[in-house]
Amino acid sequence: MKMDTVEPAKTSIQVIERMVALLDALAAYPDPVSLKELSKISGLHPSTAHRILNDMVVTRFVDRVEPGTYRLGMRLLELGNVVKSRLSVREAAVDFMRALHKKTQQTINLSVRQGDELVYIDRSFSERSGMQVVRAIGGRAPLHLTSTGKLFLSVDEPKAIRAYATRTGLAGHNKNSITDLAKLERELSLVRARGYARDNEELELGVRCMAAGIHDDTGKLVAGLSISAPADRLQEDWLEDLVSTAAQISATLGYRPASAA
Repeated sequence: MKMDTVEPAKTSIQVIERMVALLDALAAYPDPVSLKELSKISGLHPSTAHRILNDMVVTRFVDRVEPGTYRLGMRLLELGNVVKSRLSVREAAVDFMRALHKKTQQTINLSVRQGDELVYIDRSFSERSGMQVVRAIGGRAPLHLTSTGKLFLSVDEPKAIRAYATRTGLAGHNKNSITDLAKLERELSLVRARGYARDNEELELGVRCMAAGIHDDTGKLVAGLSISAPADRLQEDWLEDLVSTAAQISATLGYRPASAA
């Protein structure tokens, strides 16, 4: 019985270790490397190395330059850029988030988009905020039910918004959730006009949020900064501080508004 449960896991780990060995071998060479050389460096049998390399070519982790020679693939660069941008946003935002939390004494969230969901990548909060933290770091939520999620949807083309609605069905969590496409489109129009977004108890009853966008040096919306508070405590005075803080983080990332160029 133990062998049935242990062996598959062991085999999976071995495959990952062999993939990493081949990637490390490819990284050691600036030019395309032959299968023979990769087999020698990694210690893998040529047939094993060939099979794993073929799988990595399909997933674009490795490029086959010509029959029998390989190099690292563009997928690694794409993923590396994603990791870099997220780490940079967190590093740039942390001190600003703490300062905003100190001023408002409410939960400050930093979130990014991943597909059709929002992912919380950092947070500043304290027990004195009086609100239970429902979404921990790493937690996810639908875009249309969150203030930051609406920011990301607001920069999508109309066709992409309709596709999102079709894929997700605009499922709601409670009676305040926006589950109608026409209503969502009107809400996103307001977001574009105002330059910030709100969540009026649409994700969690008793919790309201306001969010402002964070842009990188290319002008791309890369994250959202939001304040979450008990519905009866959210203060409109915080909005100016929120927008200003998001702008400061964007400036740290190299963003310059068109008007300031």
